Amino acid sequence: MSNPSNPLLDQVGLPSFQRIRPEHVEPAIDARLADCRETIARLTRDVAIPTWENFIEPLEEIDDTLSRTWSPVGHLNGVLNSDALRAAYNACLPKLSDYGTEVGQNEDLFRAYQAVAAQEHLDTAQHKLLDNALRDFHLSGVDLPADKKARYKAISQELSTLTSKYSENVLDATNAWSTLIEDPQRLKGLPESALALARQNAEQQGKDGWLFTLDMPCYLPVLMYADDRDFRFEMYHAHGTRASDQGPNAGQWDNGEIMERILGLRHELALLLGFANFAERSLATKMARSSEDVLAFLNDLADRSVTQARHELAELQAFAREHSGVNELAPWDIGYYAEKLRVHRYQISQEELRPYFPVSRVLSGLFGVVERLFGIGIQEVEAFETYHPDVRFFEIRDLHDGALRGQFYLDPFARQNKRGGAWMDVCTNRMHTTRCDQIPVAYLVCNFTPPVGDQPSLLTHNEVETLFHEFGHGLHHMLTRVDYPAVSGINGVPWDAVELPSQFLENWCWERESLDLFAAHWETGAPLPEDLYERMTAAKNFQSGMQMVRQLEFALFDFRLHAEYDPQRGGRIYEILDEVRDQVAVIRPPDFNRFAHGFSHIFAGGYAAGYYSYKWAEVLSADAFSLFEEKGVFDADTGRSFLENILERGGSEDAMVLYVRFRGREPNTDALLRHCGIAA
Repeated sequence: MSNPSNPLLDQVGLPSFQRIRPEHVEPAIDARLADCRETIARLTRDVAIPTWENFIEPLEEIDDTLSRTWSPVGHLNGVLNSDALRAAYNACLPKLSDYGTEVGQNEDLFRAYQAVAAQEHLDTAQHKLLDNALRDFHLSGVDLPADKKARYKAISQELSTLTSKYSENVLDATNAWSTLIEDPQRLKGLPESALALARQNAEQQGKDGWLFTLDMPCYLPVLMYADDRDFRFEMYHAHGTRASDQGPNAGQWDNGEIMERILGLRHELALLLGFANFAERSLATKMARSSEDVLAFLNDLADRSVTQARHELAELQAFAREHSGVNELAPWDIGYYAEKLRVHRYQISQEELRPYFPVSRVLSGLFGVVERLFGIGIQEVEAFETYHPDVRFFEIRDLHDGALRGQFYLDPFARQNKRGGAWMDVCTNRMHTTRCDQIPVAYLVCNFTPPVGDQPSLLTHNEVETLFHEFGHGLHHMLTRVDYPAVSGINGVPWDAVELPSQFLENWCWERESLDLFAAHWETGAPLPEDLYERMTAAKNFQSGMQMVRQLEFALFDFRLHAEYDPQRGGRIYEILDEVRDQVAVIRPPDFNRFAHGFSHIFAGGYAAGYYSYKWAEVLSADAFSLFEEKGVFDADTGRSFLENILERGGSEDAMVLYVRFRGREPNTDALLRHCGIAA
C-alpha cells in the first residue's frame, strides 16, 4: 500500500522521520492491521496445501510490514516524547494487542503451521521458526475455550495499556523535578563536567545558577561527588520517590495501583494457560529450565558474594569514620564515600579517566575492535533523514567483499522528553524472500552528557562500557545471516541469552590492546598513561561484592514477586523486597524509598520474571571471553567462531547448542567469579 500523505504507509526503506506526524500514526496502524487481517483470511481460505513458500513467507512479509510501520512510532515515543505522539501511541496499543491475540488464537492458522512443520525439506532456521510459532500459539491460548480466549484477549490489552502508563509516569515524574542551585558553596566537590552541564541546563531555561535534573548525567555526579550531604539527600529523595506516593510530587504519577494490577493480571494470564504462576510462564521461552533452577542459580551466587559484600561495606564505613567522622552511612552517602575510597586506595576516579574518552574517539575505537574481531568495516553516512540534530547514522560492510550487512542510528545524548537509560531497538529486520531483500537496521540509544561549549562529550569508563554493551546487542541484530525475521538477529533468542553478545563486548573496554585503539586525551591526543591504566584495572573489581548483591537483590525480588503472587494477599511488593534485602542486601534504603515504582525493566520492559537474565548471560559472556583470554583478545579464528556460531545464527537454533558449538562445552560460573574478583 502506498499513500504519499502518510509517510508511515509510504516507507519502503528507512523511516521518513521529518514527515511523520502524530496524526499519521493511528490511520497507518489501522491500514496495516487491515492488510494483515486480509492476508491471513485469504491464505487460510485459499491455500489448500500450505507450504513455506505459499503460506509462511507471505505471513512473514506482512508481519514485517506492520513491524516497520510501528517501529519508528515506538522509537520516537521513547526519544522525542510529546503529548500528541503519546496519545497516538497509546491509542494503537490496544489495537496491536488485539491483533496479536487474534493471530495467536487463530485455529486455522495454527493447523496450517502444524501442516508446514510436518513437511520435509525445511532448513534448521525454518524448523526453529515453526517450533517457536507452535509454542507461541499455545502461549496465546489457542487451546482455550471461547470464554477463556476472550478473557486472555482482555488481559493482554489491559496489560499493554498499563505497562505503557507505568513508563509514562516514570518519565513524567523524572521530567517534572529539578532544583536550581544559586549558592556555589553547595556545589563543592562536583567535577567541572557536571557543573558545566548544570550551568548549560539553567541557561537553556533562562535562569541564573546551576540547574540539576534527575537525568543520569546530572544525578550520578551529585551522588558521587557533592560534598554537601543535604544536596545529595535532596537528589536521592527525589529520584527514589519518583512515580510514587512519596516525595516532592507525591501521588501525582503514583504507579502503586498500576503495579498491583499488572501483577494480578500477569498471574491470571499464567493460570489461564495452565501455569502455576507468571514466573513459570516466563520461563517457557527462556534457557533456564525451571523456577528451581533460577532460584538455585541466584542463591548460589548470593552465598558466594554476600560475605565479601559485607566486608566491603565495613571497609567503607571504617574509611568514612576515619576520614570524615561519619559514624553511620546513609544510602545517599554510599556513592560519595565509595568514590573517595576508590581515589584513596587506587588514586583514580571516573572523572580522571573522562578526558581520555571523547565520544568520537571511543566510537572509532569500538569500530576498530569489531573490525579486528569480526572482519567488518563501519562508515558514517552523512546524508540521511533524522529526527534530532544529535543523531548520527552508520553502515556496516564486510571487509572481504564490501557487502552491506546492516545500518544503525546512534542517538547518544541525554535531553528532555527522552526516556532514561540505554538500549538497542529494531528499526528493520533482515529478511530475504522471493519478493524481498531487506538488511537489518538498528536504533542505538544512550543518555551521555552532551557537549558543553567547545568541549566535546567526554565519557566515563562506565559509559564506555555502556556504549560497547549496546553495540553488542546491535551486532547481534545486524550481523545475522538468518533470512526469516522471526528468528533473525535478536528475534527468537531466549531472553536469558540475549545479553550474551552485549556483556561479552564489554570485555574489550579493559584490555590494553583494545584501549590503545581509542583511549587518548581529547586535547593533547596523548594515549592513556600506563600508570593510569594499571590503576584503572586494579580498581576494576572495587566493591564487586556489593555490586553483585545489588543485582541479585533486583533479580530475586523480580522472580519471587512473580513466582509467589497470591490473589488473596496481593503483590506484597515491598514485603517481598524487604525479605530479599534481609537475605542479600548490605545497604538498606529508608522507608520513603520507592524503588519498585520506577523499576521499569520489570513493570514496563521485557524483564518480568526475567531480570535474572543479566546474571545468567553474564556467566555465558565471561565464560565465552575466557576463550579469548586463552587464545588472544584479537585472535581471528576465535572471533570468527563467535561471529559464525553466535552473532550470525540469531534465534535460529537452541541457544545452548550454539554456545557449545562456539565454546566446546557448556558454561560454568568460574570465569564470572574470577572476572568479578570473587573467590570461586
